[in-house]
Amino acid sequence: MAGPTATHDGWVKRLFVAIELPPDVRERLLMLCSGLRGARWVRDGQFHVTLRFLGELDRRAALAVEQALHGVRCDPFELAVSGLGHFPPRGTPRVVWAGVEPQDELRHLHDRVDRVLRRSGQAPEGRKFAPHITLARLKGTPLGQVLGFLEGHGGLRCEPFPVADFQLFSSRLSSSGSLYTVEASYPLFAG
Repeated sequence: MAGPTATHDGWVKRLFVAIELPPDVRERLLMLCSGLRGARWVRDGQFHVTLRFLGELDRRAALAVEQALHGVRCDPFELAVSGLGHFPPRGTPRVVWAGVEPQDELRHLHDRVDRVLRRSGQAPEGRKFAPHITLARLKGTPLGQVLGFLEGHGGLRCEPFPVADFQLFSSRLSSSGSLYTVEASYPLFAG
């Protein structure tokens, strides 16, 4: 993946919208992060549920996104981490992930976020929303090993946690992987 490209004023950020996970859930996921050859495991502070990837935005577009997200109206809800899987579902696995449920409330929040972002000038996302928490990116890990890992940890289930807000993150690529920073946080409330 290429790093951010410079704009005419040199300012650009790679942004995405996500739900930050509470410390106890992050700790539980971190305990799973070993035992697969060729896996680049996600670090503790990097676990999240992506609602919308935006990519590289210049200052003006980033400010429009930041303002638009204040318009999201959605009731708070509870979310639980449940089960494991891999992407793509067929072929050579490239990602190991933890699932989340229930997905109806999460999909509702995603749809609200997507709607305000499109109104702010962002193009619709090209892929279907598939809520998950990335645990590892894989390179050359045999399918049999991945399936063994999933079977060994497939009963993963964390206690539900409240989702009372969501965040706008920036992502900076480094030699050790992506580094995420919370740029803004948005409370959930009906409206």
